[in-house]
Amino acid sequence: MITREQLEQYITKLERLEEDKAAIAEDIREVIAAAKSDGFDAPTIKQILKLRKLDKNDLAEKEALLDLYRSVLGI
Repeated sequence: MITREQLEQYITKLERLEEDKAAIAEDIREVIAAAKSDGFDAPTIKQILKLRKLDKNDLAEKEALLDLYRSVLGI
């Protein structure tokens, strides 16, 4: 059985985590803005972040597909 105390604890914890998430998102926006002001391209930085999250095999597969598609399209 769920008690009021348990539910309130979960809700309170989730609220704190949402606040933390918002603060982190703001920090990320600030770092990207700083990189932009130093002349870096923000969309490219975001793409690099996505690629760095991939495992080596997945990254190699993505790059191979991209190369194939570019070749087919003559890019």
